[in-house]
Amino acid sequence: MKGWRALALVAAVAAAGGLGILVVGAAAGMGGSQLEHLALLVPPAAAVSVLSMAIARPLLSRASLRQRLVAVAVVAAVVGLVNLFVLAKTMFVSDHDATLVGVLLLYSIGAGVGAALAVARAQGSALDQLARTARALGTGNLKARARVSGAGPELDQLARTLDEMADGLQAAQAREREVEAARRDLITAVSHDLRTPLASLRAMVEAIDDGVVDDAPSLRRYASEMRRSVNQLVGMVDDLFELAQLDAGAIEAETRRARLDEVVRSAVAAVERQAEEKGLRLQANLNGAEDAPCSPRLVRVLQNLLANAVRHTPADGTVRIDARRGPSWIEVAVEDTGEGIAAEDLPHVFEPFWRADPSRSGAGAGLGLALAKRIVEGLGGQIEAQSESRSDAHSGSRFAVQLPAN
Repeated sequence: MKGWRALALVAAVAAAGGLGILVVGAAAGMGGSQLEHLALLVPPAAAVSVLSMAIARPLLSRASLRQRLVAVAVVAAVVGLVNLFVLAKTMFVSDHDATLVGVLLLYSIGAGVGAALAVARAQGSALDQLARTARALGTGNLKARARVSGAGPELDQLARTLDEMADGLQAAQAREREVEAARRDLITAVSHDLRTPLASLRAMVEAIDDGVVDDAPSLRRYASEMRRSVNQLVGMVDDLFELAQLDAGAIEAETRRARLDEVVRSAVAAVERQAEEKGLRLQANLNGAEDAPCSPRLVRVLQNLLANAVRHTPADGTVRIDARRGPSWIEVAVEDTGEGIAAEDLPHVFEPFWRADPSRSGAGAGLGLALAKRIVEGLGGQIEAQSESRSDAHSGSRFAVQLPAN
């Protein structure tokens, strides 16, 4: 089908050229008989052009770009010579004029071939570079780039597209490696954090089962420790499950709303017992933002921030919640008087399972802050940590959550 379309295009162009010859002849003052004679020559010329195209097309399909361009230049000049010969034989052009024009056409063959070779060289080099780049990408070398320019709009665009595809593949590979590294770190961290409470449970169960501990006070103490370990495991599994299930799009689509004071009360109630056991003071100052609407998921965010603050604040310290309300945002901050966070550790506090002291373990297992960050970002807000750790005094930490007001 494509071959027939190409031949039809050649026939149409030849017919248009023949019509142009007749128009030029009439404008030049040819008589009716001359125009009629000239018109009779157009169909055979068009037929020869179509036949030549039919013969040359399969031959040129196997030729290189350079050979094709040279063939086009030669064919154009040869067609001009043939037409000149026919016109001279039919007495439309004098022998002197035909000779002069023939010499010029012969010169045009050389000029056309030279121009074709120059163009073919630039485009051939660009095609070779594109082929080398494609082969390199195919073998896994995603750093290969074509960087072709000046070879024509089409080849330049093809080179840019290939380079953009390589950039995308390289970025995707980098993301895949990051995900794989995170997955390995996650498995390692989960294994490490599960081992401590499980080992504690196993030791206590074996002690009870072997009769090493059988007095009532010891059994009650063991039961309390076992409950603590079980709660630690349950909290870790819940955090891990929620972290894996969170979907930012689903959070943004939620329409449920709660008052900020209700959210703060729920979060404080979840950590009140731990704070009392350590002798900590819990304070909340909402500064007139009590009725600000917010997502109920903010309860989990504040609960995790408060639990982290209670865990790292020494006895008789203070954990405080401050809120502010702006025209298009609300900010809730959790501050403590704990040991603070070193400057080099601040960029890592929201990473899952990260701890400044790798040997330390405890409830939460390093997932609370990562979960809080995921929820806040899903709500379209941002969370940041600020702290100063000094040897002479406890300066504490501040975690600020800023959300769009809606």
